Order: sequence, then C-alpha cells, then structure tokens
Amino acid sequence: MLALCTLCCIGMALPAMSDTRHPVPRDHPRLLGPRERLRKLAEERAEAYGRVVQVARREEAGDHPKMISLALVCAIEQDEELGRQAVAMAMEYVNGPIRHGHVSFGADLARCAIVYDLCHEYWTPDERRAFHDYMNKTVDANVESETHVFHNGWYGYKWWGIGLASYATYYENERAPSILRELDREYRTRAAPALELAGAGGGWAEGYYINYFLYEWLFFCEVARHCEGIDYYAMAPGFFRQRAVAGMFEAYPGIREYGSRRPVPMGDGGGRVFGGDRDQALSSRRMLVNFYRDDPAHQVVHTLNETTPRSSVGVYAYKDFLWRDVTVAKRSLEGFRLSHISPGPGYVYARSSWDEDATYFFFKCGDRFTAHQHLDVGHFLIYKHDELAGDGGHYDSFGTSHDVNYHLRTIAHSTMLVHDPNESWPGIRAGDVFGNDGGQAHDWPHHNGAVVDASSWLEDRDLYEIADILAFEDRGSYLYVAGDCTRAYRAEKLEYFTRQIVFLRPDTFVVFDRVKSKRPDFKKTWLLQAMKDPVATPTHLVVTNGEGRLHIQTMLPENPVVRLATGEALYQYDGRAYPPGRNTGAAPTCRIEVSPSKPADVDYFLHVLTATDATIDSVPPAVAQVEDDRITVEVGDARLSFMTAEVGGHIQIGDHAGPLAREVTSVP
Repeated sequence: MLALCTLCCIGMALPAMSDTRHPVPRDHPRLLGPRERLRKLAEERAEAYGRVVQVARREEAGDHPKMISLALVCAIEQDEELGRQAVAMAMEYVNGPIRHGHVSFGADLARCAIVYDLCHEYWTPDERRAFHDYMNKTVDANVESETHVFHNGWYGYKWWGIGLASYATYYENERAPSILRELDREYRTRAAPALELAGAGGGWAEGYYINYFLYEWLFFCEVARHCEGIDYYAMAPGFFRQRAVAGMFEAYPGIREYGSRRPVPMGDGGGRVFGGDRDQALSSRRMLVNFYRDDPAHQVVHTLNETTPRSSVGVYAYKDFLWRDVTVAKRSLEGFRLSHISPGPGYVYARSSWDEDATYFFFKCGDRFTAHQHLDVGHFLIYKHDELAGDGGHYDSFGTSHDVNYHLRTIAHSTMLVHDPNESWPGIRAGDVFGNDGGQAHDWPHHNGAVVDASSWLEDRDLYEIADILAFEDRGSYLYVAGDCTRAYRAEKLEYFTRQIVFLRPDTFVVFDRVKSKRPDFKKTWLLQAMKDPVATPTHLVVTNGEGRLHIQTMLPENPVVRLATGEALYQYDGRAYPPGRNTGAAPTCRIEVSPSKPADVDYFLHVLTATDATIDSVPPAVAQVEDDRITVEVGDARLSFMTAEVGGHIQIGDHAGPLAREVTSVP
C-alpha cells in the first residue's frame, strides 16, 4: 500500500504537539463561542442570519435544523419564547427511550446539547438534571457500540454528540469532564492514527460515507477549539490538511440541483439523488478552509465553495451562518493542479480543467479497512456533462441479496473478473452469498470486513493490504497512474493483474491491463459499467448519457468476445438473478464485458475511451501494434507503449517524450 511508504513509522505514535488547552468557559453559551461572538456574526452575516431567523420563527423543519435555528436565535436575541420552544423539543428526547447501537443517538445528543448551551437560562433546574441523566445513560448504553474507528459510526453516530453534551454540561454534570477525557484519549490513541493511515491525502477508505460523518466530527473539533483551545486537526495532519482539497476533487464538475455539487460515488451511500449530504460536504470544506485560511490551496477551495454560496436545503441556513466566512482570501482556480492523490485509501482524482463542463476521472486502488468498502480494486469513473462510466448496482439496504451478490461485488464495477468455477465466497455483511462472479476475494474474519483500529490493521496488514498504487504523475497534457490489483483476488486463481491508465487531456483515456491467471481456462473479463445502453458502430461502442458521450474502442484482446448485459440480464450471472429491492437513483443500465476468444494464461486488454459532447458522432481511430516485449498504441498526436513483462512504458505527446513514471512522483 502506498500509504505505508510514508506511514509505516506511525507505530501508533502521534505527532508531537504543545498542549494549548485552556479552561472551559463557565458562562453560557460556550459551544460556538460567547454570546458576543454570535451577535457579531449576526451583524457580519446578516443575510444568512435572516434566513436562520425565518427557519426559527416561521418555517416547518425537521427537529435537527429547527432546534439549532431556534437555539441560535434565542442566544443572539435572548428570546425566551424561542428558548422555551427549543427546550420543549429537547425534552421530547430527554424523556424518551435511551437509544443505543447503530442508530443516531449522537445526533439526538448533539441537538439537545446545543439547545442546552445556547438556551441555558430557559431550562428549569429539574430539566437540566433530567438532561444530565439522559446524557449519562446514553453514554453508558453505548460504551460498546460504534467502536470501529475506520467506520462512520465512531465519528458521526457516537462521539460528536457525546462531546457536545459534555462541553455543554461541563460544570454541572460531574461526569462530563471524565467523559471528555476519555473521548480525547480514544481520539489520540485510536482515531487519529486511523485517519492518518486510511485517510492520508484527505480521501477516506470508507468512501462516500465520509459525507455522512465528517461534518459532525468537524463540528465537534470546532467546539473543542472554542471551549478548550484543543487543535484536533494537528493530531492527524496527513488527513485534515488535505481533506478540503480532496473534498473539492470529490465533486463532479457542474452545479446541479438547488445550486449543489454532486459528490462522486465511492463504495456505499451513492449520492445519486439530491440530499443534505451535499450541504454536509460544502460545510465541511468551509470549516477546514476557515481553519487553514492562510494556505494557498485552501484559498482555492474557498473560491470553489463560493460558486455555491448557499446551502441547497433551505432549512440548513444555520450552516451558512456558522461556517460561510467570506473574509477568507480567494485564489484563482486557474492554474491550480488538475489532479490529486490520496495514498491512504488509494484514490486518484483528475479533471481536464476547472471549467464546469470538464471531463472528470476517478480511480481506486487501495486497501481494506471497513465495511462500507466494495470489492472494487481497479475501478474507475468517467464523467462529462453527466456520468458515462459509473458505479453499478443499488444500495437498497445493508446486507440484502442484491447488495452482497451484486452491488458491492466486483461484477458491479469497472475492473476485472477472473472466473474459477470452483471458487466460493463466505457470507458478507451477514448476507448469504450465492453468486460466483469471478471477482475479488472477501476473506476477512469479521463478516463486514471491518478493522477495529490502526494497530489492529497493522498487526494483520498482510491480510488487509490488497492493492498498491505503483506510479502516479501529472504533466498537464497527460496524467498517468499504475496500480497493482493482484492481491485483491485469491492467489489460487490469479498470478497478477496490473492496470495502467493514461488520461490524455482533455478527453481520452488509454487503459492497459496485464492479467495472468493460474490456469488458461479461468476466463478473464474486462468490465465497464455503462450509464446507458451502448450503440454499436462499425468500429466501436458508443454510450450516450444526456449531453455526454463515451466512445469505447477495444484494441486488445484480438477478436474479443463482447457481451452487453442489459435489462433483466444486468443483475443476472452464474445462473441466478439479484435484482435490487429499490431504485436509489440513476445507475448503470449496461455491463459491458470483454473477454478473449481463446483461453490463455496471460492476456492483455487495451481500451481507448474518449469522452465527448453528445453531438460528436465519431472520434479518430486508435491504432495498436503488438510486439514481443511491448504494445504500442497511437491516439491522435500521442504515441504510447506499454511493457508486456512488467509495469512500465513510454509516452510521446507534443514536445514531450519519455518513460512513464515508475513511482509516485508527487504526494500532497
């Protein structure tokens, strides 16, 4: 794993840092600063505050935005009526059942804690004692729940709510200080090393679920800074210093529904339909930009943030009020780098430009950490105007037949199958696995494939270290990435599978795969998840989705067998069907399968994919030549050669000629 090249010396030691902690203020409000700070923000951010007032006084909203809006306006204007309304809503939770396990008890605690702090003078003594009791019982009921720090629960479901409640009740609930110290210890010894390991470079191995937990955890980090001066970002700098930039690259080009940007699909979660997670992603970038405001890269992120200045969900106005700081300096997107690598999860993101109609590319070649990951090493996405090569299946629910037999399996991703007819899979996510898709292995002792923490991961790293990004370089006119996907598959069927991709800007991708199976009769299948059914031309396949189009030229293998799995056949393989239980939004409608016509130990797959506007009917044909030790392809003014015996090659494009990189030449 590339991450361990720079992180192998963690040894679970944390960065040395001075403790700048100060006593928690005794006065309320304190979580978001004193009343004077909030009033000053109301003056400086009058437009956003006006929308918060409207939500608090007039609009219908869910409990979370309603209670936070009520509490903010109450604190700023010292409005007793609003304060009592917020307290009454909080008491519904205080007097309700104690929730525990994989439920959002952390969010319950957080919203009640905000009301407790910001509306403190309007709580009766009995109500305060009842809140303390509710908080303590919730903490006790969840000691053993959501303990896996690679998993969203630790940050989102659990500790942010417990942390806010502890700061809110610090001098009144005698247990609050000790609970905070335990949170601090857990974060320093378990969570921060996990962020450094699986989050190096700002990406996160759990994929899309970062959009569900990061905002809450950053909210807590900001509260800790206000209340005690603790810098939790400094304890995991490899993640936090790059997270805003990685988050910027994790949004597809273009402004979409209600002025939002759609995050790319990675693992579970999807984000295919509009939802509040887009505002979570925006607010997370804002918080980090505010903190690292003097860093030029974060000033570029601020410029992108300001292209969507308002939260897309109207009742989330409080997020704009709290986190949109227009005093941060802007720096132009023009000239900023067009790619980013997150070595921890093994992610590469790239664009053709920072224009809203840019071509976008994402590649995944990383290790195993947690349950929401898929068996998708080597998978890639391509987007132009809309998704062209996407992420297959539907997250209809965790552990359903569709989920464990299709959605999370290799067959639902744009990578490689190697079919051993005798291979079988254990249960995944406590779901029964019936299908032999020929994909990647699921050999982890926990049924979810989750690891408790970074020290446990390192103890069994031979089990979880399943992929390497071997090389990465971006020279402007092209981006090159190479990955070793071999260990993601069972050793009994696969000798090696390496993938090399060259993104010839602005729109062309050359994908070269070397695959050697243990037996020639183990059928190899190259996959592409097409967002729409392709149309065959005399020379290639064409996928059109909205205003975008993808031209797919298969150069190798020679005389390929091409199968298009569409309609009912899309979710069928190995003699069974695994249709989704519900539709979660636009998903690939066709699985393009390319296989050799003759069995062999070693096969080479060479594809040229060109993204264009939907008005473009043809692209220049690529020309390939196969020699003993190399395979050469000419695409437009570029000439590429790939080695057949090892990962490597040569490129000539424009005035540049030279070898393809053999290492990662730039890591943030």
